[in-house]
Order: sequence, then structure tokens, then C-alpha cells
Amino acid sequence: MSRTTPPRPVDIEAVFPALAAHRKTATRLHPRPGAPKAGESSVGGPLLWPADEPWPVCTAVHAKGTGHLLSDVRLRRRIRDEARGRDCTDEERLLLEGMTSGLHVPDLGDADPLPLLAVAQLFTRDVPDLVGPDGCDLLQVFWCPFEVHGPGRTIDVVLEWRRAEDVGTVLTPQPEPPVAGREECVPATCVLHPEQVVEHEYLGLLSEDLQQEITEWEEGLLDEEDNEDAYNSSAPASYATYEEYEAAMAAARAEEPEEIDYMSDLSVAPGWKVGGYASWHLTDPAPVDCLRCGTPMPPLLTVDTWECDGGSRSWLPVEDRADDPGVIDPVGVHLGRGQMRIHTCPADPAHPHRLSFQ
Repeated sequence: MSRTTPPRPVDIEAVFPALAAHRKTATRLHPRPGAPKAGESSVGGPLLWPADEPWPVCTAVHAKGTGHLLSDVRLRRRIRDEARGRDCTDEERLLLEGMTSGLHVPDLGDADPLPLLAVAQLFTRDVPDLVGPDGCDLLQVFWCPFEVHGPGRTIDVVLEWRRAEDVGTVLTPQPEPPVAGREECVPATCVLHPEQVVEHEYLGLLSEDLQQEITEWEEGLLDEEDNEDAYNSSAPASYATYEEYEAAMAAARAEEPEEIDYMSDLSVAPGWKVGGYASWHLTDPAPVDCLRCGTPMPPLLTVDTWECDGGSRSWLPVEDRADDPGVIDPVGVHLGRGQMRIHTCPADPAHPHRLSFQ
């Protein structure tokens, strides 16, 4: 099933024509639990990886046998999914209680090479905003699922670009680390439903004059809503029973328009996506420049906990329901304070990538 983002509740460029200069496309990936094949774009699925090519490994020295077994992580998720809407059985409860963090692979030394975790595979045929080195049509993303790397103590991300047609025999079975530092470092296996959307620059990076105009416009919308509420409540209705009152209130809530604001509804899309703009909703905007040539680095891939949340329900695809946990948090990954971005250099994609977190 394809996924379709509803039209934005306001044509913001019609209100502020200057925003046309701050428009960019992004491809929302819309990951959903599934069983992708090695020749398909996916999150957490099998890769189109050549059988004669070494699998990437983590060579950093850190505890590698301690944490959560990947097999436990996947079993725990399956039990929770199957038990959704009911109480766990005694057998399920005992299984969950037995899945604890600890030293599960004592023979795995801190300096031993650890297979990286396959995180995502993206084909340019599926993702219009995916741009890499010349001739490459496939991006494969890995990371070490331990947040111990570098001065920021984060996961370590590896990007592999290749030409899909050059892959002969596909490696099977494919390696993976037996243990992860946190369950939230392990993506669920998902199929993708890529969709290209239009975004506009983060509010804090617009000119001060344009920021002020947008803020005043938002305040005007709130004033209009307040006036309408005051008018509508001036003559309260009477109800014969409490049930009638509850039904009338529910109908009124359903008809109430959601509050619209630039940050949540009209600028940067939530969820896993390729390209587009970065949101700096938890910190002040920070430059992310190439450490080799100084070129500003836009986000290549955004890894987001939420496909849509309380502040961005307008981005929920029309095919989905807001009460479905598989839609709101489909991948089960939570990095930083909810969002991680991988930035690459547009001058030369071979230059080292950088990470930013929100």
C-alpha cells in the first residue's frame, strides 16, 4: 500500500511568497513492519551485499558482549505486538522477565571485530532525493549498536555506496552483532513506501523579518479561533441527559480545526526521510560543515523515532490511523533525544559524513 501525506493545511507560499526561495523536496520513507527482500529498499532488512566482499565491522575497543541479545530484542517486540490490546499470558510474562541486559557473549573481547548492524538499504529508483557518488544507485547504511563512539559517545555510522548491477551472488546468511547496547539501537525489519513531499526551511534559519511576519500571522490565527470560540459559546445549548451532552461535545471536538503553525505543519516533515531540511526544534541551529572542504552539509538521511507525533498529526498519511502504534513508532529506534541526521558533503559525497542529533 502506498502512503500519501495530506496536502498542507495552508498554502504557505501563497501567504508568504518569499518562502519559495526556501523550498526543498524530501522523500518520506514511511517504514512499516514487513518482510523485504535483498533487492528492495528497506529498513532493517537483508542487503544486496556481494558474497565475495567482507562485511563491515566495528574495530573500536569497547564492551561488545554486554547488552541486549538481538534475538531477545526481536522476540520481545513480537510478544508485545501480539499482546497489544490484551494482557500478556503467564508464559509471555516469564519470557519478557527473562530478557535482561547483561554479559551474554563472554568470549567476545572488547578489541574483537564486531559485525555492524544493517540499518537501511535505499535504491535511487525508489528515493528521488537520494544523491550519491556518480554511477552509484544504491546506499547501504550500517551502524555499531553501542553508543560509545567518539567524543559524543554515539553510535558509529558507516555508509556504503555501490552500483546494484555490479552485485553478483548475494551474501547469505548475513552477519550481525549478537548484542546491542540498547534495544532502541536495533531497527525493526520494515518495508518502505517512499513519497516525495515539499518542505520549507526551519523557522529559525529564515530572515528575522520573515520570522516576525510568520509569527504575527500565527498569532492572528489564534486570535481568530479565540473569537470564534467566544461566539460559539455565547448561547450554550441545554441537554436532556448527560449522554446527549457527551455526544454533542464529541461531535464538536471532531469538527474543531487543529491549531496550525509553521513549525509543526508547514515546514519540516517528521519521520524517516531522505533529503529535505533539518529541524532544530530542541536546540539552536548549528552549522554542519564538511570537515575536509568546509562546504555546508545538508541531511542525507534523517532517522526519527516518530512518523508523526502530537505536534505534527497533519503529516499522518491518509491511509493510516493515528491510534496504530505501528504507524507512530514503526521502527523502534530512538537515538539522541529522538532524532539523528546523517549529513554528507554535496561537493564530494566521498568526504566523511557527520551526524547531528535532536
